[in-house]
Amino acid sequence: LPHVLEASIAENKGSLTSTHMEVWSDPPNPHDRKRQENCPVGLKNVGNTCWFSAVIQSLFHLLEFQRLVLQYSPPANTQDLLCNQKEPRNLPFMQELRCLFSLMVGSKRRYVDPSRAVEILKGAFKSTDSQQQDVSEFSHKLLDWLEDAFQMKPKNPMVELFYGHFVAVGVLEGKKFENTETFGQYPLQVNGYKDLHESLEAAMIEGDIESLHSEKPGVSGQEHWFAELPPVLTFELSRFQFNQVLGRPEKIHNKLEFPAVLYLDRYLNRNRDITRVKRREMRRLKEHLLLLQQRLERYMSYGSGPKRCPLADVLEYTVEFASSQPILSSPSMTDQGSPNSTEGPLSAPFPQQRVPVHKPLTQSRVLPNPLGQPAPRFITEEELRVLEGCLQRWRSEVEKDTRELQGYISRIHTTMELMYSDTTLMQVPYRLHAVLVHEGQASAGHYWAYIFSPQLQHWLKFNDVSVTKSTWEELVRDSFGGYRNASAYCLMYVDDKKPFLVQEKFDKETGQMLSGLDKLPADLKEYVKEDNRLFEKELREWDMLQAHRAAVEKLASAMAGTSTESEAAQPDGQEPSPPESGVLPPYDENVKYGQLTVCPPTPSTPQAIKLEYGRLLWLAQQDTSPENDPRLLYVMVYLIKNQAPKTILERTLLTQFADRDLSFNEQCKNIMKVAQEKLHSIRPEEVNIEEYETWHRDYHNFRETTVFLMIGLELFQKESYVEALMYLIYSYQYNKKLLSRGPYRGHDKELIAHYRRECLLRLNEHAAALFQSGEEPELSDGMTIMNELVVPCLPLLLANEEQAEERDMAAVEDIRNRWCSYLGQEMEPKLQETLTDFLPKLLDCSVETRSFRDPPRLPSLSTLELRERFSRVLTSLRQTSAKER
Repeated sequence: LPHVLEASIAENKGSLTSTHMEVWSDPPNPHDRKRQENCPVGLKNVGNTCWFSAVIQSLFHLLEFQRLVLQYSPPANTQDLLCNQKEPRNLPFMQELRCLFSLMVGSKRRYVDPSRAVEILKGAFKSTDSQQQDVSEFSHKLLDWLEDAFQMKPKNPMVELFYGHFVAVGVLEGKKFENTETFGQYPLQVNGYKDLHESLEAAMIEGDIESLHSEKPGVSGQEHWFAELPPVLTFELSRFQFNQVLGRPEKIHNKLEFPAVLYLDRYLNRNRDITRVKRREMRRLKEHLLLLQQRLERYMSYGSGPKRCPLADVLEYTVEFASSQPILSSPSMTDQGSPNSTEGPLSAPFPQQRVPVHKPLTQSRVLPNPLGQPAPRFITEEELRVLEGCLQRWRSEVEKDTRELQGYISRIHTTMELMYSDTTLMQVPYRLHAVLVHEGQASAGHYWAYIFSPQLQHWLKFNDVSVTKSTWEELVRDSFGGYRNASAYCLMYVDDKKPFLVQEKFDKETGQMLSGLDKLPADLKEYVKEDNRLFEKELREWDMLQAHRAAVEKLASAMAGTSTESEAAQPDGQEPSPPESGVLPPYDENVKYGQLTVCPPTPSTPQAIKLEYGRLLWLAQQDTSPENDPRLLYVMVYLIKNQAPKTILERTLLTQFADRDLSFNEQCKNIMKVAQEKLHSIRPEEVNIEEYETWHRDYHNFRETTVFLMIGLELFQKESYVEALMYLIYSYQYNKKLLSRGPYRGHDKELIAHYRRECLLRLNEHAAALFQSGEEPELSDGMTIMNELVVPCLPLLLANEEQAEERDMAAVEDIRNRWCSYLGQEMEPKLQETLTDFLPKLLDCSVETRSFRDPPRLPSLSTLELRERFSRVLTSLRQTSAKER
């Protein structure tokens, strides 16, 4: 557990009381957080705690371990327990772990929050130095705490479950010894081994194996033999090594294969005589195999220079050369056919011949073939026949020898593979239960787990809040190593002959399998029921709110329809529906925030209001482009499109007619006075003022969102990406909140997402270019851009993996891959150190709530100015995009 966890948790706690905007939170719709049937519960990442999720999930799905935790109860004399415990935080941690496990069993939520358990754990990992502690240390510490918590029992069940014994047999300075030792998680090396058996074989032997049978002074060596295997056998794969040159740890990405079923008979103390015989045979076969491979290599890579090829091919090429036709360069070659007629470096031993004069018009000449193959200057048929016979015979002999060597090697490989396959050495099967995977580098990365479900009979991938169905093929790709930067660092096997480890128990009275709340103790059952009641209440309140909104919208629509019908029945029939084009005046300077476009010229007051309402209703029904959005000019259009109640519409319209700014002629003054009188005549119970203010506050938020978006797009167009990003981030967040209440409450989500994504990608490329320069202050500027802008914004694009846009997720991958591409490249130590410090932040895949600085201050804009600038920047960007396409 890296001690950076402490700072991250403290930061998260501080952010709960921060006045800054939270850029990510749980989905507002609780149905998005509802657990699906038969789907395991995920764990929320509370700040660099993906390691916690991976380890806890793998232990939780060991059902025997799960039962031990759930049924845990401290002894009656708690004081004695606290005195005997090495760690005083064990008891509160066990209580929180029980609560967490109970929620993972019976919660109706898709994922639960482990913050309280993590809060207790963090205090146990305060390091005295600046080096990070890896996740294996957390696993050891966790098992120590669990063992300590159960120490008062006659037989510690944690020791029984996770600890075994091996016999160490060997020679120390010529003296033989044999003793028994206890082991828990068994460490294995990755470097230099192709699979788990090779690594385990090497781990079971220390020193010279032959020294075990020698009594010579000064020799040492030992073998380990499992005397008692634990029901749960955990292997730690050592994928980190210290680079002495760079002075820092590095991850080993080498491939290491491991089986789904591991037979451990060959490593048991009772089988050591059989295994020793087979090991000696394996060593003999490997030595013979090495000799055969070396001999085959001489056939397959023949020659003494740097460029070598198979010997059979050399002989074949020699035959082809000898039998090739010579390249003719003059008639004398064709006519005489002897070396005497050829000039060149090989003609010196022969008398010089007079070369005929070439007459281009009267004498034909065989031109040289520029594509001709090299060939002997001269060779007799007898020489060719002898040479071809020898070469073909030698080639046949070489091919035969090669086939025989390959056959010998193949048979040795088969013998070695089947060395331990007889039934006597396949009696102790251990089945793979969980694989804990790390992606990244030694000091940076993300953890997740693959766990096999015996109930569902397939693999599951546990990645923080996400729990998805997986396959063995996906597990192999991500766990063996050698693919990207992901590889397994911990393997958990369970005794296949002890199915109770991963299977549910049955009720003794009913015979039914215990599951869900039925397997919880009474106190935890009530705890989970209470949490589920709270969640169900949240669901009901959400549904009631949505039903209320739908009913209000339906009622408003029905009232608007009734009003239209009654007005249409009037004798004068003057109201246009839709209004004629002449009723829609052009936008002019009279347009103000939420006010009427013009004062109607002649109709009476009621007809004027009806006429304006009809015009606004017609506008609201039009399908306009974002550049010409009428909502920016008319609050009434916004209210109509969002189906505000009729009382809200009537009061808003009367308020607009009653505005003193409309009194620019006598007729409008009269209409204004009548509207004011009607407003004063409205009784308080007829209009809900709080609801009225809420609707207008929503419209104010819509305008603010528009200003954020407009300024962000203007800055983006000017390539001021640093300044543009904050405006685009806040416009997206505000717009998202608006759209959660209705599709016409905000702007097109895809539009804002596109420019937010493009802004991040361009900032990332700019920062990478500054990093590559390696010079100051460019390097610091690039890191500032990444740490203060790009990295904090990545969770926004991954806020909910199930709902995140595919293009947003691809953009995040592009950003990370851009920086991961520097891994393995030669660079200055300062750049390497900077990259090492930066990658943990970039590769942290959590999508947790983070604090952002306060939003930029917005300028005061008139309605007309806002509409014109918004239209102008959108039109310009669309034209630029069209040209680029």
